Amino acid sequence: MAIFDVPLSELQQRTSMKWRRFGADILPAWVAEMDCRPAPAVRDALFEAIETGDTGYPEGDVYQRAYADFAARRWNWQFDPADAVIVPDVMQGAARVAELLTAPDSHIVVNNPVYNCFYGYLPWVGRNVLEVPLTADHELDLDALEDAFAGRLGPKPQGYLLCNPHNPTGTQFTAAELGRVAELADTYDVTVISDEIHAPLMAADSGFVPYLSLPGTENAVTVTSASKAWNLAGLKAALAIGGSRSAEALRTLPDEVTHSASHLGLISHAVALTKAEDWLDQVIGEIESNRHLLARLLAERAPQLRYHPGPATYLAWVDCSALGVTNPAAVFRTRGKVALSPGAIFGSGAGQHVRVNVATSPEILTEVVERMVRAIE
Repeated sequence: MAIFDVPLSELQQRTSMKWRRFGADILPAWVAEMDCRPAPAVRDALFEAIETGDTGYPEGDVYQRAYADFAARRWNWQFDPADAVIVPDVMQGAARVAELLTAPDSHIVVNNPVYNCFYGYLPWVGRNVLEVPLTADHELDLDALEDAFAGRLGPKPQGYLLCNPHNPTGTQFTAAELGRVAELADTYDVTVISDEIHAPLMAADSGFVPYLSLPGTENAVTVTSASKAWNLAGLKAALAIGGSRSAEALRTLPDEVTHSASHLGLISHAVALTKAEDWLDQVIGEIESNRHLLARLLAERAPQLRYHPGPATYLAWVDCSALGVTNPAAVFRTRGKVALSPGAIFGSGAGQHVRVNVATSPEILTEVVERMVRAIE
């Protein structure tokens, strides 16, 4: 059975953000929630915890060890679980690591268009965002990064919040690109924080490169989680993993950070990583199929909308500039009754795009496109 084979009538009973932000007449394809039921192993572990009353405070390193084993199997990346600390979720972790390793009011580089929460959480901890756009092909602009790191594009930054793999474009960065980033970070004394929350959604043979697996990343930190790949965002738990020199600093994060994850979150994430890998592989295959379905449907039904599937994430970055409207997402929502993420929230120059969540059934994805088409006819 397909993992995304969940009827719309059942999905509409959900009370999470995706299904409650807009009215009942709006079909949601925006926020990063997948339209699936939990992996059976995760469901069973949560049932057992509830049945036995195992709902107290978290303890131990089961999550760290589970992620280390998963990373070794999937990407041949070896790290010491002792170099990872629990954080509540990836964005809180990234923000608190930035707060720990950079100075107040300093600047942090991001590659726009990029996950919209980067623009909220960094100022939340008193850091400023310095944009260095991706290239037109959604690749890292290494020359521009060097100019930024050197202080030639504005204030010299102390940090770089990397999105690897990239949300919303779906780009998978190469070892050569990331290796050059490490060289530049070392040369210009910039601390790299790599958000790798979408990494488990990369196929095992995809060639995904964990940033900390590269030489020269000893001062960097990766923040990651099982939440996106197994649809566990409501079960809070994430990891901040330090390079060989930054790991000691991570251990000084305050208790309000390292003790704020959910015990049920830790249980579910660890079980997902250790007992639900086959389920994940099926999800990856269904997402890949849906990316191509979206590309085909748009080419057939709305060729003025440009979409080139990237290899990463279940989020599609669609160029709507040919429509000539200020806010394409608003047009799709008001005229087509379909909610997509507006490009403007992902940084400068992105206002003519929308982000579409393809982690749903082919039938619902087809209806998403039909509503988009109705909106622009």
